[in-house]
Amino acid sequence: MQLSVIILNYNVRYFLELCVLSVQSALEHIEGEIIVVDNNSQDDSCEMMKQRFPNVKLIENKGNYGFPKGNNIGVAAAQGEYICILNPDTVVAEDTFTKVLAFAERQKDLGIVGVKLIDGAGNFLPESKRGVPTPFVAFTKMMGLYKAFPKVKVLGKYYAQHISENETAKVDILVGAFMLMKHNLYLELGGFDENCFMYSDDIDLSYRMLLKGKSNYYYPKTTVMHFKGESTIKDGVYMKRFQEAMEFFYKKHFEVSRFFSFFMKTGILFFSFIKMFQGQAKEKKISQSYVLYSSSDELIEKIVSKLQKKVFFHDLKTEKMVISSKISLDTKTEMVFDNNYVSFKEIINFIESLKNKGLSFKLLPKNTAFLIGSDNSNERGAIVKLE
Repeated sequence: MQLSVIILNYNVRYFLELCVLSVQSALEHIEGEIIVVDNNSQDDSCEMMKQRFPNVKLIENKGNYGFPKGNNIGVAAAQGEYICILNPDTVVAEDTFTKVLAFAERQKDLGIVGVKLIDGAGNFLPESKRGVPTPFVAFTKMMGLYKAFPKVKVLGKYYAQHISENETAKVDILVGAFMLMKHNLYLELGGFDENCFMYSDDIDLSYRMLLKGKSNYYYPKTTVMHFKGESTIKDGVYMKRFQEAMEFFYKKHFEVSRFFSFFMKTGILFFSFIKMFQGQAKEKKISQSYVLYSSSDELIEKIVSKLQKKVFFHDLKTEKMVISSKISLDTKTEMVFDNNYVSFKEIINFIESLKNKGLSFKLLPKNTAFLIGSDNSNERGAIVKLE
């Protein structure tokens, strides 16, 4: 078997369904398997998996074991030559794994491969590629120096700003939302360090790959949508675990002075507070009209009935849009993509091309009755049930 895709889930039933649908499509021409590990979700994630995806291997943990242990459990059950660690709040394109595996096969010193990630609004996620967060690099991050002086190379190492978002290159650190690597290499390193509950585990694994003499690669020839933040509510528990995670990484890999340790703890606390407040819900702008990309007349009726909004219908069979000339693409317009007629790759490309146009986006996953999407990578996404 060529590839095992490991998806660790915790209370994100609808995003998980969308993710697994996209992975199934991407594995259609690959000898692969999907392994979903559930960390004792309290929603109906497991019931949905058993009903909707009975052929997917499902591992039901008895508690929330955290990101490292949960993924290690999944990898232990994997049969593939390669493994891909994938977040449940992601959407992959139909050719994502084909492209990444072909790239991986060409590398002689392969560590981990990461891809270009965008959020639900089409914006590039800078954590797709990062540098080693040494104390100095972390300082530039927490003080915002990388934003204030974007052209100063030494201050842009945290997000590897010397590499463009569309440039294939070696990088130090990759994000745990998408990590592809050789199965045996993961096992040689002992997998994710289970002493870290979450948040610095991907940094630690990437760094240990470098210490082993391997190279990590940022590969932007395929784009993956990462709604981000769905598996974690940014509350006081988040802040505490984020702080503990950063402290864990520094204690494990760096020797720093007491003064700098104090500075780092203060900075981590400040940064954690910012993250916590970024994740709190903000007042959302309500869409006044919808542009539906589909060929289903029935779907129009459902959306109009449920949302009581004007719907402009782009018929994908005839390629005609009703009164398209009168549509105003402003902040109150939402694009809805029917995955029964539009591929995941087309949806991802469409959203990325329309970023910063003041639009919002929703997906109707294949053979479902709900819309799903996220307008902001710092907020939890939205689910609209049509039945």
